[in-house]
Amino acid sequence: MIIHANTKIAGILKQCPDALEAIISISPRFEKLRNPVLRKLMAGRTSIAMASKIGGCQATDFFSKLKPLGFEIDNDMVPADKGRTERPVFMSNLQQYLVTELDVRPIIVSGKDPLGIIIEKIKSIQPGHILKIINSFYPQPLILLLEKQNFESFADVIDDNLVETYFYKKDATVIEQKTTVETNEGWDDIMKRFKNSLQTIDVRLLEMPMPMMTILDSLDKLPAEAALFVYHKRIPVFLLPELADRKFSYRFKEISDGDVQLLIFK
Repeated sequence: MIIHANTKIAGILKQCPDALEAIISISPRFEKLRNPVLRKLMAGRTSIAMASKIGGCQATDFFSKLKPLGFEIDNDMVPADKGRTERPVFMSNLQQYLVTELDVRPIIVSGKDPLGIIIEKIKSIQPGHILKIINSFYPQPLILLLEKQNFESFADVIDDNLVETYFYKKDATVIEQKTTVETNEGWDDIMKRFKNSLQTIDVRLLEMPMPMMTILDSLDKLPAEAALFVYHKRIPVFLLPELADRKFSYRFKEISDGDVQLLIFK
């Protein structure tokens, strides 16, 4: 297999499972790839160039580790995701008075979902200004959500437990928290339809971002004729755009505070 800066980590691992240990040996930050759920979600989205930024290393470090495993190297391929690995234009002229900072770590530690606070902050950000989110992990779901709303982003991985992500507002786009779309309409009929092919998972006790990752991993394994029933403690707003991209429909019921039931199907 020929690899280059744009090659996805998932493709490398599919070609050679032994490459996992080789990649983990490049940086301590890649230890999280031992988690199969995290690996499933991130590897398919992450290229060597992107992983190099996250790991604080170079693409050549990957090449030197993977070449002995039989991979051929194309050094002439320019990274297509250059913006992910180098500071974008809005970061090069960063002025502190344009930056609103939000540290969500205490919110997450308290067991609460920071999404509502993030959404309110985003609404207050003016075009040309930046929201800086301080977190303990790479906020892939948030990046996906806001990039679809025409925000540029840059994640600066400081260490294993500190990531500073900058969201630049390019225009007057306003984010709305849409949690009323496809609620429980037709819930009983859908449950009857899948009563003999329903798979169930419970993510209420998982720490962020594991609920979303666990759900997406389960959907990857879900038979076409089956539906996924999820016990959750909140409406997973970050998950909804991803479900739409994957052509899944969904319904949810808010049973009580901290108790939400989610039904995902095609």
